[in-house]
Formats: sequence, structure tokens, C-alpha cells
Amino acid sequence: MNEMKESLLNKFETGNARVGVIGLGYVGLPLAVEMAQKGFEVYGIDVSTEKMDILSKGKSYVMDISDEQVEAIIGKNFFPGDDFSVLSKLDAVSICVPTPLAKTKEPDVSYINAVVEKLVEYMTEGTLVVLESTTYPGTTDELIKAVIEEQTSFRAGEDFFLCFSPERVDPGNQQFNTKNTPKVLGGATKPCLELGVALYSSFLENIVPVSSTSVAEMVKLLENTFRSVNIGLVNELTMMCDRMGINAWEVIDAAATKPFGYMPFYPGPGIGGHCIPLDPAYLSWKAKMFNFYNRFIELASDVNGNMPRYALNQAADILNDNEKSIKGSKIFILGMAYKKNIDDLRESPALEIYRLLEDKGAHVYYHDPFVSSFKNGDEVVYSVELNDQNLDDADLVVIATDHTTVDYDYVISRSKLIYDTRNVTKNYKDSKGKVTLLGGQQNFDLPTNVEENSSVNPK
Repeated sequence: MNEMKESLLNKFETGNARVGVIGLGYVGLPLAVEMAQKGFEVYGIDVSTEKMDILSKGKSYVMDISDEQVEAIIGKNFFPGDDFSVLSKLDAVSICVPTPLAKTKEPDVSYINAVVEKLVEYMTEGTLVVLESTTYPGTTDELIKAVIEEQTSFRAGEDFFLCFSPERVDPGNQQFNTKNTPKVLGGATKPCLELGVALYSSFLENIVPVSSTSVAEMVKLLENTFRSVNIGLVNELTMMCDRMGINAWEVIDAAATKPFGYMPFYPGPGIGGHCIPLDPAYLSWKAKMFNFYNRFIELASDVNGNMPRYALNQAADILNDNEKSIKGSKIFILGMAYKKNIDDLRESPALEIYRLLEDKGAHVYYHDPFVSSFKNGDEVVYSVELNDQNLDDADLVVIATDHTTVDYDYVISRSKLIYDTRNVTKNYKDSKGKVTLLGGQQNFDLPTNVEENSSVNPK
């Protein structure tokens, strides 16, 4: 065991290891690129023929990875494919496959199970396995360690090594990326952790070791449960302020000036991405096995999950106040991605808003500079141009995603009515009178003598 461990340590420290990444999506491809840029011989595995075709041309399908980065490594020390037999020659493999929720809100770990079957079939003695897929505490032990030990003669910490390291990818973040985001890592045994740290510290800036794989799994769920619960709080506060006639956005901006004991969260038409809508549900599901019920998680999920319907009702009120109904109205949605300046549609609330409006009989069309199309059932819906005709035709413009590349001065000048679910119009003076914010209020005005010295002075 010592010889095996020392051999792996040497390979990781010298950059001579053969490493693999299973699942080349938003998490896996950036990880594989970092490994290859370090000098490792990297084998990417993904069953998507579309992804393989794009990579083979030296192109990237992940926004945070450039074509130039892929072109510099493809065929040199980065070899993507769909053949799992390559596992037999790898020193380490990172698993970055999806972990969605089933319709029953239970974790779907079928992708992890499928990978473990391939590990059992092809993995050789002395391999380091690192799971990065977000999941519930205990997954690494129950679905990987136990299965491999049951179906092979290998033992964790002796014949193979096993870690869990939660992904911390924030698509579109210009400050933090795979390389400089601190990386939490837990091992099944001390030798496992030591090898995991040796591998990841060779190409990442900051490793945060923890005492077990379960602790590492819980870290990820805490991070995103914290966000989900606080977003749920401000969404509920926004609905409460709506009834009271108070501008929730002004309240939050003012509260955010407190330099201690407060962190601002902002309301929206719903939550999107893989992490915040799904991760807390993994924790809530697992906790029920211990007869523990996460009331905060369930309440936040309920509030956040109903925000698209709240947005629908507010859109109906805006039209009704102007003697129109949703049925037959032309509604122009700006932004379809789940957050600004990215092309990611996963769990995007804008998709549900689109479908809800259509179900009510509206004629709905959209513009998104990052999303050229999306599937709506069997139909493919395409982004239209942001031009005079499309703005003039709209009975209501709904700002669902606040992309910074959109000319909001232009949108405000050409639109009849605007429903701004992101408060992106707050600093535009011309928005007064035609813009309604999420929460039902207009953009707020300060007295003229106050505006001159105000940090929220309108544009």
C-alpha cells in the first residue's frame, strides 16, 4: 500500500499522471482544461456525441471556456471520447455527472450508479476516484465505496483511493473560476485524503481538507441551502411589501448599507441553475431517513417555486390596470437564461413564466443575446431581435433576466408597459410611470434636494 501511494504521489507532484474526467459539462470541462493546462495527460469521457463533435473541432460549448483553450490542448494532452475502457489506464478519475431530482423530488443518482458499474468493470488497482457531483451526505460511502468493495477485491485506502470534492462552479463569474475558487476535499481514509490533496493542489490554488467525505458532501448542501432560504425570505418579504404598498427593493438597498450583521439577498421571478433549486432537496430527503424534517428548506422551496406564478399574476394585474387581459396580449420576454450574462437555461424561471403566459392565451415571444433557442415541449422557440417592431408590438415587456448587454434606455423608450422582475431599470429616469417592479411598486423617487447627495441618485 505504501509503495502504491508513494507512486501516485510522485505522479501527481511531477505532473506525469494520467487522469480522467467523467462528464464534460459545466463542471467537468473546466476541470479537465485545468488538469491539461497543468500538463497531465487527460482523458475526458462523455456519452454526448454532440459534445464530442464540438470538442473534436477545437471548440467549446461551455461559456467559461474559450475555443482557444480547447484548441491548445485537444489531441495534445486532452483526449475526449465515450469509451470507458480508458479507465483501465488512469491513475485518477474525477466524476462530474449530473444528479437531477426525480419528479418525486428524490435524488436521481442513476448517473453515478452507471459510472460505478464502469469503475467495477475497468478500474485497476491503485486508482484515485474523486466524486464531484452534488448529492446527499453518505453518497460516496454508500454508492461508490461499498459497491466497489462488494464487487471487487479492492479496499478503500489500500487498493484504491476515494474522495469527495463538491463542485463550486458559478457560470459567468468573472472573478472566481475553477482554478482560484477554494476546493473542499474529504477522503474515505487519511491516505485517500492525502492523495486527493496532492492531485488537486497541483493545479488548483487553494485546497480545504475536511475530515470525511460526508462532511464535504454536507458543505455543498449548506452553501446552497443558505442561499435558497435567504432568497425565499426576501421573496416572501417582497410579496408582503406588495400588500403593504412598500417598495421592497428600496428596503433591501437601505438595509444593505449596514456594514455588519447583514448580507443582501434580492428577490426574483424564481430560482434557477442546478444548485439552488435542487441541492436543498437532497438534504431534506436524506434528513427524513433520520426522522428529521427541514422546515426551513421546505418553506423556502415552496416560496421560491411559486414565484413564477406570482410573476404571472402581477403581469395580469398590470395588463388589467390598462384595460387588457393576458389572453390575446402580445408579451415580449427579455432574458431566458436563469441569471444574467450566461447561456444556462437549467431550471430557469423564465421558461415557466413563458409557459404560464402561453397557457393563459398570450402571444409570447422572447429575446436573449445568449440563448438563441429553447425547447418548449415538442416545439423549438427562437429568440427574436430586439428592435422597434418587436417592442412596439408588445402590450407588455417582461424583464425576466437582467443581461447587461441589453440597451435598457432603448427598451424603456420604445415600450408601452414594462414589468421588471430584476429591478434593472431603477436608475433610469425615463422608466417612471411605465415600469412596474416585481412586488408591484414603481421605481421610487427621492426629493430633489436629497437626490443630489444620494448613493441611489437616478441616472
